[in-house]
Amino acid sequence: MKITDGAYVLFFYQASKNWLTKIEKSKKLHTHIGIIDFDQVLGLEYGSSIVTPKQKRVYLMEPTIFDFVMKSDRKTQIVYPKDLGYIAIRTGLRSGSNVLEIGTGSASLTTFFASLVGPSGHVFTYDVNEEFMEIARKNLKKSDMEKNVSMYNRDIMKEGLELSEIDVAIIDLGDPWNVLHIVHKCLKNSGSVAIICPTMNQLEKTAKHMNEIGFTDIESTEILIRNIEAREGKTRPSMRMIGHTTYLLFGRKIIQDFIE
Repeated sequence: MKITDGAYVLFFYQASKNWLTKIEKSKKLHTHIGIIDFDQVLGLEYGSSIVTPKQKRVYLMEPTIFDFVMKSDRKTQIVYPKDLGYIAIRTGLRSGSNVLEIGTGSASLTTFFASLVGPSGHVFTYDVNEEFMEIARKNLKKSDMEKNVSMYNRDIMKEGLELSEIDVAIIDLGDPWNVLHIVHKCLKNSGSVAIICPTMNQLEKTAKHMNEIGFTDIESTEILIRNIEAREGKTRPSMRMIGHTTYLLFGRKIIQDFIE
């Protein structure tokens, strides 16, 4: 596929040095390895390369959802790819799923979910902070995922929700226990919820509340990832790793007569 005006390109120099940029005629990208002239990039194939004026070779990669998530504009902590994958498989998230997200943030989760549910599913996402939601809108537009998402600037604890038969719910708030009863009503029977809990205090309090209001198959998980530097004759674990980012809490809706 050839690179056109308005397309996004990941300029890849090294794993720790790469830039996700929208290509526009007559514009340039200034980097420490040299200036990249976008006019020289237009018409080239993804996967090809250019050499900067400082004689550094840069590869022109077609961005993936991973790239859009990791390069998203943000004023909040994002959920990392190591957690995103497990959330998807654990909740049964798939093409056609309808997803409720409480706490849009910078839309890293939203972007990933929207890419999975496709045109036949939908993500309904809510946040009380209009500034965060404006950043989220820009990130969704950049990744071309906004068509699969409806965004609402609303305090659901005050205004509630009118959704029903939701397949998967995601909660990313500081006090998730306060919205669990609302989420429970929106989920289909046996629907899944995933909750982002940065601290153990949040995890403990939320898990207790889940048991009380009608969730089963409750699981608390922390995912760590360690990269390996694979080099001939000297392969070893990387000296740095992504350690704790969050705790994940999962459950499935059950029917209980005493739930209001």
